[in-house]
Parts: sequence; structure tokens; C-alpha cells
Amino acid sequence: MTGASRPLAGLRLVSLALHVPGPVALARLVQEGATACKIEPPSGDPLAAWCPSWYAALHQDVRVVRVDLKTVDGRGELEAQLDTADVLVTSQRPSALARLSLSPGDLAARHPALRIVSIVGDETEPEVAGHDLTYQAAAGLVDDRLPRTLLADLAGAERVCTAVLLALRQPPGWVRTVGLYDSLDMFTAPLRHGLTTTGAALGGGLPAYGVYATRDGHVAVAALEPHFRARLYEALGLALDAPIADALRTRPAREWEAWGRAHDVPIVEVR
Repeated sequence: MTGASRPLAGLRLVSLALHVPGPVALARLVQEGATACKIEPPSGDPLAAWCPSWYAALHQDVRVVRVDLKTVDGRGELEAQLDTADVLVTSQRPSALARLSLSPGDLAARHPALRIVSIVGDETEPEVAGHDLTYQAAAGLVDDRLPRTLLADLAGAERVCTAVLLALRQPPGWVRTVGLYDSLDMFTAPLRHGLTTTGAALGGGLPAYGVYATRDGHVAVAALEPHFRARLYEALGLALDAPIADALRTRPAREWEAWGRAHDVPIVEVR
């Protein structure tokens, strides 16, 4: 990306946010031209131990400084960074920030030009402990298996990016709280409104929209529009809206994906 196409050039960010949401948001903002310094504890960000490759990718263009904020030198390093920062991103609970004199009120007194984006678990109960798994479970998005992705963390990261962009239009001292649990609201809307509940239109009620066993695996079929659905049934030689499970068991999943492309029908192998 050239300098002329980096819309956030000149934006200076400082982050105390560990784990996933903060680093993901920081990486996206840096890609658009922002300059970022991330303050980590002496032990580092746990993400670096859990997933070194992702940590490295997310921090490629981020200056990382490891300090102990409970010491005079550590606090001095943070204060020096905040002196020239436009936005601070945090992910600690309010009580933890208060113990370090990093509450919004404390920061406003020392850095009146600073804007703050605070990541918490739940905006209504920010002191309650939790992580992506518990937020997804509370939102009704977990069954008896671990989720395959970190939905609350990544949705929260997107909201952090939005909050930082909003901060650029707000006066100094502006504070925005981003709740990870709250970030799931748009993802649970299909459930709340009955679109994806069991037996609903996108919950198994339409034979042409579902996941089916094949000879050697599974395929996802999403022939929702009338022209896709008609094409699917015509090619299968079945009456419109008839069950298709038996027909899909006759070939391997990869063949069905190729068949779908040949017939311009949305079918893919479940990988």
C-alpha cells in the first residue's frame, strides 16, 4: 500500500490489550497506516506462547515494549508513549486499570488530548471474568464441542477498529467501551428472529439448504434462490423441494463440488 493510499497515516496508537481482540485490531489499523506501540508485561502476551505464528503476523509492524507497569521505570515508559499518542486501547478490567492509575479519569488528568478505547468482556458486567468460549456459550452459539473460531474476539476486534475511527471525530478525552459478549449481538440475531432455529428456513426447513453426507464426507448445499433450486432439482432428476439426502450419498464430496460448479449450483465440500 502506498503512502497516498494509507488513510490512517499519522495516527498514533498505544495498546495495553493482550490476547486476540487488541492485537487483531491493531494489526488492521497499522495496515491502514497507523503507528502503534504495544506495551506488554515482562512475561509477554500469552498469545505468543499459544500461537507464535499468528502472534508474529499480527505484530509484524507493531513496536512491542515489555515493561512492568508496577514499577517506576515501567510507568515512565508508558507515560512517555502516551504523551504523543492519539488513542489508547486497553483490555484490562476497570478495577485493574484503576489500581495502576490508568482509569479514564486518571488518564484525562495527565493526558488531556488522549482518547480511549476500552475492551471488556461484557459492557454491563465488565468485572466478570470470561473469554471467547464463555461469551459464545452465553450467547447460545456453543453446543457440545469447542467452537472452530474465536467469534467474540474477532467481532470485538472489528468493533475496536470502528471505535478508533470514531475517536478521530471525537473531542479529546472521549472514551468508548467495546464488549466482547456485546459484539456477538449481530451474530445471534438470526437465532433470535427464528431464521436459523431448528426447522426454520435456514435451520433445516429447506432441503436445498443444508449439510449432507456423501459417499466419503459431507457437502454444504445452499441453493436458496429459485433459479438455483430449480437447477439443482432438474439436474438431480427430482421433483422440486423433494428430499435430496439419498441422492447426495451416491458420489464423493469432491465430485459433488465439481458437479455443482458445472451446473452453476452452490455446493462445496465440507473441509
